[in-house]
Amino acid sequence: MHVKIKSSELYKQIYDLVLAKIDRKEWKEHEKLPSVRRMAEELNVNRLTVLRAYQLLKEHKKIYAKEKSGYFVQPEDPSFSLNESQLPEITDYPYSNLLSSIHQVVVDYQFSQALIDPNLLPNSYLSEYVKKVFTLYPKVLGTYSTVQGDEELRTALSDYFYKTHHFFAPIDELLITSGAQQAIDLVAKVLLRANDTVLVERPTYSSAIDIFRQYGARIIGIEIGQGGYDLNQLEHILKKDKPRFFYTNPTFNNPTGCTISALQRKQLVELAEKYQCVIVEDDPFRDIYFDKAPPFPIYSYDTDGYVIYIRSFSKYVSPGLRVAAVACRHPLMSHLITSKSLADNGTALINQKMFLHYFFSERMQIHLEKLRTALFLRKEVMRNELAATSWKWTDPSGGLNLWVELPEQISVEKLLDACLEQSISFVPGSICDPDQALRSWIRLSFSYANEIQLQTGMKKLMTVAETINSDSTYHQSG
Repeated sequence: MHVKIKSSELYKQIYDLVLAKIDRKEWKEHEKLPSVRRMAEELNVNRLTVLRAYQLLKEHKKIYAKEKSGYFVQPEDPSFSLNESQLPEITDYPYSNLLSSIHQVVVDYQFSQALIDPNLLPNSYLSEYVKKVFTLYPKVLGTYSTVQGDEELRTALSDYFYKTHHFFAPIDELLITSGAQQAIDLVAKVLLRANDTVLVERPTYSSAIDIFRQYGARIIGIEIGQGGYDLNQLEHILKKDKPRFFYTNPTFNNPTGCTISALQRKQLVELAEKYQCVIVEDDPFRDIYFDKAPPFPIYSYDTDGYVIYIRSFSKYVSPGLRVAAVACRHPLMSHLITSKSLADNGTALINQKMFLHYFFSERMQIHLEKLRTALFLRKEVMRNELAATSWKWTDPSGGLNLWVELPEQISVEKLLDACLEQSISFVPGSICDPDQALRSWIRLSFSYANEIQLQTGMKKLMTVAETINSDSTYHQSG
C-alpha cells in the first residue's frame, strides 16, 4: 500500500515516522528496517530522501548500518561479550587518513614519517635471503599462504615471544597480517558497531583514530605522560562509558615516546577483567630502545583473554615486507581469522618466508644493536638543534619520535603550510588527539633523515617558525 507524503521537508517527516515506529516498539532492537528502495516505493518519494532520513536517524543513534545488509534499530544499551559471535560491521562515515595525506607530499626534509632510513638497513644482506628463499621454497611464488599465516613462521614467533616477551602463544593463537595497520583495522571490524565507545591514549597514533572513526566509533582520550595513566580517571570512564576496547601503545608511545611501567601494565589487565573491556596493545617500537629493554608487554599479564597483542616488525626490519603478528585467545582469534580471510585471504607467503629467515638470523639480531646506536645519535642531533629554541619536548628512551610543544603564538597549521613550501614535513599534534585540541604540539621523527638532513632541515624549520612568530607578534602589537 502506497502512502503519499507531503512535499515540505520530506526527510524530516520520514525521520519522525520511523522514530515513532521504533518508540512504539513496532520495530524492535536490532530489527532490520525496510530497505531504502522499499521505503521509497511505499512512501512514493525519492530514494535519496529516505537515505537522508536514515542517515539522520543513524547520526542521532536511533539506528545503525551494517555493511551490505542495511539499517537496523539501535539498542538503548548495547553490550558486548567476549563469547558473542559478532559480524564485521561498517558505517557510512567518510573515509580519511590525515597522516597519509601528509606523507604523500614529497619533501627534502622528512620529519613526518616514523620509518627507518633505508640506508640504515642491511639491504645487501636482505638480498641474500631473497635468493635463499627461492632456493628453499622453489614453488613459493605459486603458493598461497594459509589465511592465519605460514605455520613455520608462526612456530618461530611462538618460540620468540616465549623467550623474549615472557608469554606463551601457541600457533593457533597467532595471526600474521600485512602490517600493524591492517591488524588494527581487522580488530575494529570484529569488535566495533556504530556508536560504540573506544578508549585511546591522548595523544595516540593518528591512523588508529581515523580507522575507529571510519567505523562510527565514539572516541574518548586517556591522558598519557611520563608517569603513565591516571588509573582513577581510567576506571571512572570504564565504569561510566563501558567502552568496547582500549587501544594502547604503551611502549615508546607514538607520538610522545612515553613507556608505561610494569606495575601499570598489570593494573590495566586487572581493570580490563573487572569491567570486561578488551585491551588492544600495539607494540611497533619494542626493539628500538636506547638504554635498557622496556617492560614486558601487557599481554604477558593476561590470563583470561582480554588482551589483543599486535606486534609489528615493519618499522625497522624491512618496511617493504609489511609483516606483523597478532596474538589473542579464542573466540576473538576465530573472528579475526574470518575478517582476515575477507580482507585479503592471507598475507603474501613470499614476504613471510623472507621475513622468517631474515629476522631470525644471527646477523640481523646483531644489526639491531647497531641500529639502536645509529638512531640514538640521530635523536641527539635533533635534540641539539632544538636546544637553540625555547620549545619544550620529551626525551624518549626509545622509539622514533620527539614530541615537541611550541609557543602558543606559533600557529602549527601555518607552520606546516610554510614548511611544506620549504620542503619540510612534520606531523601536527592535533591529528594525534581524538579531541583535536593539542594545537601547540608537533611530532618530529628523527629516523628517516640522515644527520646532515636533520641539521639542515631543523635549522630551516626553526627559521620558518621564527618568521611566523615575528608576524604574530607584529599583528598582536599592531
